[in-house]
Amino acid sequence: MDILLIGGLWLDGSAWDRVAAELESLGHRPVALTLPGQGDGAVAATLDDQVAAVLAAVDASPGKPLVVGHSAACALAWLAADRRPERLAKVALIGGVPTPDGQPYADFFEVRDGAMPFPGWEPFQGPDAADLDEAARAGLAAAAIPVPEGVARGVVRLADERRFEVPVVVVCPEFTPAQARKWIEGGDVPELARARRVDFADIDSGHWPMISKPAELARILAAAAETA
Repeated sequence: MDILLIGGLWLDGSAWDRVAAELESLGHRPVALTLPGQGDGAVAATLDDQVAAVLAAVDASPGKPLVVGHSAACALAWLAADRRPERLAKVALIGGVPTPDGQPYADFFEVRDGAMPFPGWEPFQGPDAADLDEAARAGLAAAAIPVPEGVARGVVRLADERRFEVPVVVVCPEFTPAQARKWIEGGDVPELARARRVDFADIDSGHWPMISKPAELARILAAAAETA
């Protein structure tokens, strides 16, 4: 199965290199996306540009792909479900949840000179980055690509209720499946509260399991694909 891999803020497609190699060995075809404005030099890219890139990858797949979103890009994976519900086999959400309709995509940190740079490790102290050693942190920070303002502050628009029919697996790194269920049942994740089928997969990692636990993450994604 085609498995489309969408990295979160500041990441390009190379963040998935080790996961992709593992997925290939498990018999799948990984497609790691480098999003407009996050690795292709398009500093004026918008959220609509990123959505279009994801949809182009979905449309290029010969079958129904598993669409994987990491962190903020969980919103992009869910937007693919909204725009192409009949074309997706399943959505996997790693370390994040869908952004509701009408909300900014990722207006989380300071924007400077038209882009949102990586803010350093202070905001991620604790479970998010506890499994990253100094070399891994330095590597991630050095490779981080400032996210264009038009992406970070773009507004998510959801319209097709058929998205709720697309199966979802929530991959839980720095939080547990029990915590995720509580958020959904408590109304904090309205999109997943309405989804017809939501499964959970636990991974003992921080927020970036593609860096710290690539083989384990690949096995989880392969299992999700095989049960789609």
